[in-house]
Amino acid sequence: MRLERPARALRAMAFRLFRRVTAALPGGKIDAFGTDASRIGAILIINLDRQPHRMTRTLRELARFRDHTGRRLTSLVKRLPAVDARDGRAVAATADVDPLYALDDQLYVQPDARLEACFERNEAVTMTRQEIAVARSHIEAWKVVATGTEEHVLILEDDVWFRRGAAASIESAWCEASTRGNGEGLTMVYLSYEDAGGTCERADVGGTLFRPVRGLWFLSGYVLSRSGAESLLRAMPVVGPVDMWINRQFYWLRPLAIITPAILQRLDAGSDNSYSVLPYLARAGIVDADCLASPTRSFGIRIVAWTGRGAYEPLAMALSMLGLRVLVFDATAPGVAEAEVATLFSTFDVLVDPPFPPHALPDEIAGLVTGLVLEPTQAHRIDASDRLKQLWSILPGDGPSDDWWAPLCLLAGMNAPAQEFPSGAPTNWRLFRDGRRDCRPCAEAAWIARPMAMDDTPWAVGTVDGWAPPICDPVSQEEDGVAEMRCPLTEPSTEMPAMRGTFPGNLANFAPDAINHGRNGATITLSALGMGDRPFRSGALSSVRRFLHGRFEIEMRAAQGEGLVTGFFLHRSAPRQEIDIEIIGNDPCKMLLNVYFNPGNEGTELDYGYRGSPCAIDLGFDASLGFHRYAIEWFPDRIRWFVDDILVHERGSWDPTPIPHLPMTIHANLWSPRSVELAGAASTQLPLTTASFRNLKVDAMTRASEFGRSVETLAERTFASVRR
Repeated sequence: MRLERPARALRAMAFRLFRRVTAALPGGKIDAFGTDASRIGAILIINLDRQPHRMTRTLRELARFRDHTGRRLTSLVKRLPAVDARDGRAVAATADVDPLYALDDQLYVQPDARLEACFERNEAVTMTRQEIAVARSHIEAWKVVATGTEEHVLILEDDVWFRRGAAASIESAWCEASTRGNGEGLTMVYLSYEDAGGTCERADVGGTLFRPVRGLWFLSGYVLSRSGAESLLRAMPVVGPVDMWINRQFYWLRPLAIITPAILQRLDAGSDNSYSVLPYLARAGIVDADCLASPTRSFGIRIVAWTGRGAYEPLAMALSMLGLRVLVFDATAPGVAEAEVATLFSTFDVLVDPPFPPHALPDEIAGLVTGLVLEPTQAHRIDASDRLKQLWSILPGDGPSDDWWAPLCLLAGMNAPAQEFPSGAPTNWRLFRDGRRDCRPCAEAAWIARPMAMDDTPWAVGTVDGWAPPICDPVSQEEDGVAEMRCPLTEPSTEMPAMRGTFPGNLANFAPDAINHGRNGATITLSALGMGDRPFRSGALSSVRRFLHGRFEIEMRAAQGEGLVTGFFLHRSAPRQEIDIEIIGNDPCKMLLNVYFNPGNEGTELDYGYRGSPCAIDLGFDASLGFHRYAIEWFPDRIRWFVDDILVHERGSWDPTPIPHLPMTIHANLWSPRSVELAGAASTQLPLTTASFRNLKVDAMTRASEFGRSVETLAERTFASVRR
């Protein structure tokens, strides 16, 4: 996996220059390649139709070498179109691939005590669309080999290069492979792989080859015999990522592997692959790759779209997934002056269902837009003589599908994402509406939210003036929701158990024995008893269930000390969304509130965000000296935070982010951030430090119709309070 960073970009540029220079030098003759049955008779390159440049680079690499007759290796090349993860039909469920696998399969290839300590071996993991596409591409390659005329075929992915001395290494390996087998025949030879964290088990080690028992990653370059291909096809379905699954077949496939890989993966190829096991590795502390750098906004895009105003809003969600700032108007929205639309385009990239029909697009607005979009049901609202017909994009088919990506991406000037086209949030949740209030913060207000540095993403609008104080401070009425969970935390709870592991950016590993339960609830102790790059040990509680909208309340006593954070929050991944309450240990009189938003359906691999959209609120008391009650009220169109039953902060949609819209897990923890920016630097000499949690209450609703009723009721109470 490649997480692009500036240093890696520089290395990629240097590598690209190195390979261009090397391409002019002959690589040598490899007698292992040729057209007779004892040699490697063909080279099959798996290549996406939309990436011809990668095919060109691979051909340039192969052109340096010649077979036993002196012909260039390119004369043996056949191209196999790769299965594209962006094609929903291509990665749909088939009998060839089972996308559900167990974490035990990962541990079989690469054992790791940290991963095993955090999860059960039978933990179910679902392959990403990219992993399914890779698996199906290799299966198609096996079918070509099994039905072809060549006895042995080299299968290459299109991001490889041949290391120095590759010709001699491959030749020696092939000579040795031809003498092995004990009459069983040659099935498979790895010429490219990665040792799984140095855990590969090797048997029958010879001069240039060994027989792997388990522990090889990647299938970027391997020789497969016709009989080997037939055997792999009989062993299907592929369960899990294909390079993982094939390790389970080693005991009967009996492949060979070159001791030093002769073929490597390019450093400049880039990848949009998504890995299903990565969240598990991150939580176990095995990888600490901070969240990906925020996507760059595409400025100059101004799109207006009209929908059929159905029960869901797939078009708005899809445009947001493309990295565009989307503003949706309600059917009852008041008219918008032409000058105001120009102002809106300075903040937003897309206006959906604006308060004017497509056939009456004002001239000033027509001069601003770069694209006009109609859902299929709205095509009748324009005519063929429309003066702007070259700007219109009428989406195909009868309803939302992956076929909608192409015209939308053309307008946005970007590639189609690998994710399936979204279903969108319910319309009555008002997800992408403008919920910002016009009033400015009042210096005399009791609760002032002070903006902090925030992520620059397409899904966050800057808060230059900060937030206005709440317009009222009622205690939320519990009868608006359904009592979902009550956990006093005075003893271990099956609903809110201790978790193991950690998360990126955390200097502490979480362990259940760092938590003690008693009459004051759950007390978490942070101590300098960690190991490696995580010198602290602490504890965390996490709900088994996930919740969507409602009230989440806990009594909490925060920890005090440099580099410490006491947290109570809602969180999810794929896509990442989060609603936080945090007390920083070096200033426990201050509370940090935060929201992270990424768009998409359940499972969408959008996990951008490092800072989120935080603000600081002065509490007026030291939160480390005693218990106080903290609550989050999360509704479809806004979020409200309470301290001791007093409303201290409120945000609507686009204030500065849309409101999270997918189910999340509840967390309570004590941790130490790697960055000193948030809470200072924790010392490994710190004394034992504790935070306590008790009386967790969750009142959450699970049906969209109830969300709508609850929002209306709460709004009515708010306005009534203002009138009084």
